[in-house]
Amino acid sequence: MKSKLLLLTLLITMAGLNAFSQQPAATLQSNPWSTTQLLQPAALVTMMKTGKVLVYNIGVAEDIEGATHIGAASKQEKLELFKKAIKGISKDKTVVIYCGCCPMDKCPNIRPAFRAIKDARIQKAYLLNLPTNLKTDWIGKGFQLAEKQF
Repeated sequence: MKSKLLLLTLLITMAGLNAFSQQPAATLQSNPWSTTQLLQPAALVTMMKTGKVLVYNIGVAEDIEGATHIGAASKQEKLELFKKAIKGISKDKTVVIYCGCCPMDKCPNIRPAFRAIKDARIQKAYLLNLPTNLKTDWIGKGFQLAEKQF
């Protein structure tokens, strides 16, 4: 009886550990944005036509037309560059960030950059919703990138 109880306890423990290890990375990371702050690509395109939005590429993916390229915000010097870029912005200005190099749940760039926006107390802060990557969720939907400068 004791050996069956011990075996059952061991199996339950192993099952629990196995289930935890298979959790997606997003559930293990704290997201500083709310679901209402995820902006769909088509909505960004519409917003950009008004010219009343600032868009920052805080990753290593290609630039969306009209975006300011900062670079990988997971690197301290690029994060500081981003903080400097948003420092003087009016608190009610609409600011959108994106990366798009990898799936959002694994992205090392979007969380530090979004925290910087929150720290700057920008009220209209959004993260471009690119759950897979820029190629799939932007280019694949027919939206344009900036022309490369050589």
